[in-house]
Formats: sequence, C-alpha cells, structure tokens
Amino acid sequence: MAALQATGFDGLLSLEIFSDRFRAGSARRVATDGQRSLLFMLDELRATAGVEVPGAPALPPRSRVEAIEFLEFAMDQPSAVAFENILQGLGFARAGVHRSKAVTRWRQGDINIVVNREMEGFAHSFNITHGPSVCAMALRVDDASATTERAVKLLDQPFRQAVGPGELDIPAVRGLGGSLLYFVDGKTELGRLWDVDFEPIEMSGHKGAGLTRFDHLSQSMQYEEMLTWLLFYTSLLDLRKAPVQDVIDPGGVVQSQAVEAEGGAVRLVLNASQSRYTMASRFLDDFFGSGVQQIALATEDIFRTVEQLRANAIELLPISENYYDDLEGRTDLDAAQIERLRAGNILYDRDGGAEFFQVYTRTQEGGFFFEIVERRGYHGYGAVNASIRLAAQARLARDPAVSRL
Repeated sequence: MAALQATGFDGLLSLEIFSDRFRAGSARRVATDGQRSLLFMLDELRATAGVEVPGAPALPPRSRVEAIEFLEFAMDQPSAVAFENILQGLGFARAGVHRSKAVTRWRQGDINIVVNREMEGFAHSFNITHGPSVCAMALRVDDASATTERAVKLLDQPFRQAVGPGELDIPAVRGLGGSLLYFVDGKTELGRLWDVDFEPIEMSGHKGAGLTRFDHLSQSMQYEEMLTWLLFYTSLLDLRKAPVQDVIDPGGVVQSQAVEAEGGAVRLVLNASQSRYTMASRFLDDFFGSGVQQIALATEDIFRTVEQLRANAIELLPISENYYDDLEGRTDLDAAQIERLRAGNILYDRDGGAEFFQVYTRTQEGGFFFEIVERRGYHGYGAVNASIRLAAQARLARDPAVSRL
C-alpha cells in the first residue's frame, strides 16, 4: 500500500480473500471485519510512512494496556453464594460493596473480581442468557477516552447504561459473546473507581493464598469468529499476536492463539475448534455463546498456594500418575521434586533455564475454571501440558459422580 500510495493513487480499495472461515461466517460480520481491517491498515500506513489517505478517519494511537482492572461475573443469588465461597477458598476477601447496586468487590493482591447479582440491567440479562459467567472485563489503559474514540472509529459497538448520581460512567464497547469491555485509566476520575462507586470493607489481617495478579484469560469462541476477535484486539490495543498453537483435546484439535501486551501486562488466549466434541466447543453449547472459560491467576510460590487452597477445601484437578512418570523420564528433576509436583497435582514445563508451574481447579458452575501459575522467567502458556489438562477434565466430565459441563 505504501508503494501504491506513493504513485498518488486515490481510488477505491477492496478485499478479495478466499477462506472457508469467511464463507461459514456471518456476511455482515465479514463485511465489518473487512472495513475495519482497511481502516486499521490505512492508519498504520499514516503512522509508518507518513502518507495521508483522503477520507480516512484520523484515529488515536493504539492504546497501551497496563493491566486487567477487574473481571465481572453475572450471577443469580444461589450461584453467587456458591461462587463467593469458592473465591474465599481461593484466598479472596470482600473489599467493597457498590453504593447503589447488588454488586460486591472481591480482592487479592492486584486481582479484582466483581460479583453482580442485580435483578435488572445488563448483567441480569447476560446471566439469564448465559448462566453464571464473566459478563465484563475492564482494562486499565493509558487513555480511556482515546481508546473509546478509536474503538468507535474502528466500527466497534459502544455501550452505555444508566448510572446513579455521583457514580462513574465507565466507557465500554461490546466484547466477545455480547459481553462488555470497559476502559479505565489513571489520569481521570476513572482511576478512582473503587473509591467513587464502592463502599470499602476493611481487609486488615487478610493473608490470602498468595495470588498476586491476573496472569492470562482464555476465551473460547466459534472457529469462524477467531479472526474477528484477533483483529478486534490487535487493531484497538497495542497487543502482539503470539504464534498459533494446535492443542490436542480428546475430542479433536483446538486452535489457540494469544495476544499479549509488552512485558505480559495483559495476556488473552483465544481458543476455537472445528470439532463439536472438544471442551472448548462443549463450553459454547452449554454457555450459549463465546466467553471466558479459563481465568489464570499468578503466584510467586505455587507450592505454598496449593497448600493453602487445600487447607481451604478447594478441589484441584487430579492429574494422571502417568504424567509424573513421563516427567521423570524427560526432565532432570530429582525424585523429591517430582513427588512434590505429584502431591500437588502441579504441571511443569521448562524452556531453557525458565520454568513454569500450573495447577487447576475443577470446573465451576457455568463451565469456567481457575488456573494458578508460577513463572520463573517463562513466557509461554505450558502448551506441552494442555492435552494433559484437557484429558483430566474429560475424565471428570465422563465420571457419573461428577456433573457434566
């Protein structure tokens, strides 16, 4: 395009792409993606080559993403009680209640989880459609207003709902599966979200389980949607695409691709499968649409965290003995280290001198589950262990004593 624009070309642009994904998808969505991709490309052309394209809207720069500020779960009352018991077991404490809504903030380290049990409004409608689930995610960006402006100019769908007197009107756009993606920043009143909208609850003396921050979130979606959401995230936010991974599920192959902020401040993993029998596809059926299926939380000492979770009666995903026998054969870990991993149902990976530790909770009502990770200089997601985890979850789903997803 830079070479073409250098000739003074000012004609029409069109896309002709042959892809089964596009043929199988919504014509309206494909058309929107095509226009969004051209707008993104022209904006990149302006930034890199200094070429102005007549008629192309001027976009604010892609936003730098600093953190996941919070995840919001839509729950009815019975589900909320059970889920908040799980949060307590994971080491979270009640840190605040909304000043005008049936919404509670749970906190541990830099992790904020919001439980919304309102009986009307967006979260209530989302819960009716999808069941207990993540209905919204908030990202802390460098400029929330500019991010929203860029989103609208890239054809993302803005969202607004009524707010109470004195409460913050947090900018948002529609995200995956009809959920919301909020934007907050540290240079406006949005940075005082927890003080303005919530009555604080004293957390003195709370020790938690050593969880520090969101490590990554995994979102499951229809196979035909994956390119749409890759474009959505990378055109709006300053995120890079990691290499695609093919993960072997007992029910088929799952395609997995991460988008990441610099330094791993935010990591989102997108999963999709053409097979109806993978765990990701079954989640879509049970959840009635795409959404967050896996919430990975970081710790600096996974062994201490696992010990605390067990003391709090959190049930962890049982891992096959064969995995640890194989681990002993393919690594130089000594017998005591292997036994320590086995005792905690902890998965392990190594990349050079970097190490990665993973442990999972059992699947919760709504089809989502938590992962606890410890990184020691490691930048991946433990792809070598994904098939082990999926097989373990499949075994539980087949167990007649365990409720199926």
